[in-house]
Amino acid sequence: MAAEPASSGPQMRVNSRRSYNVVHPVDVETPPLPSPAPASSPDVYREVKHFKKWVVWLIPVFVVANVIMFIVTMYVNNCPKNSINCIATFLGRFSFQPFKENPLLGPSSSTLQKMGALDVNKVVHRHQGWLLITCNWLHGGVFHLLANMLSLLVIGYRLEQEFGFVRIGLIYVISGLGGSLLSSLFIQTNISVGASGALFGLLGAMLSELITNWTIYASKFGALFTLLIVIAINLAVGILPHVDNFAHIGGFLSGFFLGFVFLIRPQFGWVNQRYGPTGYASSQAKSKFKTYQCILWVLSVIILIVGFTVGLVMLLRGVDANKHCSWCHYLSCVPTSRWSCKTEPAYCTSSQTGNQLLLTCSSNGKNGTYTLANASRSQIQGLCSQLCS
Repeated sequence: MAAEPASSGPQMRVNSRRSYNVVHPVDVETPPLPSPAPASSPDVYREVKHFKKWVVWLIPVFVVANVIMFIVTMYVNNCPKNSINCIATFLGRFSFQPFKENPLLGPSSSTLQKMGALDVNKVVHRHQGWLLITCNWLHGGVFHLLANMLSLLVIGYRLEQEFGFVRIGLIYVISGLGGSLLSSLFIQTNISVGASGALFGLLGAMLSELITNWTIYASKFGALFTLLIVIAINLAVGILPHVDNFAHIGGFLSGFFLGFVFLIRPQFGWVNQRYGPTGYASSQAKSKFKTYQCILWVLSVIILIVGFTVGLVMLLRGVDANKHCSWCHYLSCVPTSRWSCKTEPAYCTSSQTGNQLLLTCSSNGKNGTYTLANASRSQIQGLCSQLCS
């Protein structure tokens, strides 16, 4: 399950980092006056389309969609029917799997697979490529969902307000795909769910937007330093076990290059030249974008096209990227004396004798005997997950 960017104070400061004005002088037609207006009369201001504030609605819709998908997932999970022990049984079929099986207060892994979790085997051998997208709308539990949605509101609200729903929506969806793609190339034995790849894409877009629009910021280095600290902390969380940091990295890189493409701003000289008051003249015609902005735009488009094409070809051919990079697994988990990075899926052998179910975990050799008549496949898988954990 992919982890989520931390929704901390520094992020909020980054999102409100802009210090330039969003209004510029323009020429406004007025009715004829008895006498000419004095030369010293104040300029009339209005907001121009390049810097206008958008009405934020897409980010809240994304949040609602994720919440609805989690509710539907819990309805399908139906813990009382498919498991022996459940948490919060007063919720009925919406109750949660045991902590030992899912510490995030959520459904079973089999339910997540049924709902569209990222399973590399299904993508490669069953041609279910849509799982690269659907996994971004599922969450492993209440804690996972809350952390991701709070982060989405903090990060996404200001971006949509400043750049509009089309560009931010594209960055969110494409970054989620990029995160799923990189995750599929390196983590092929476990399922993955969560919106973290898309969220890290928004973080990456914030960084590239700051770089490509560098000249319009007042406190450039302060904003850059704060943003880099936030990104570093969030990526550092990804080295913990059971966290899909490859989804974070893939989403971040996708969003970073997408930011150069979608979040480019025209330089102020061109804005003043086009929207300036009557009589405004510049000693030299200004181009809409600076040279470095155009170069970054072209390079980013090339990198995105090549990166996604190569990644998809490698995935559909069943390539395991770990075989070509012996150290890359450390980017997702660093083993210590306190935890192990082994995350093999739980497999058990089972035998049913009357009401007695005997399970043996293949990974650790543990045995378990349960009183359960006619155990379903979901019940056996849930008990196996607890036995092997």
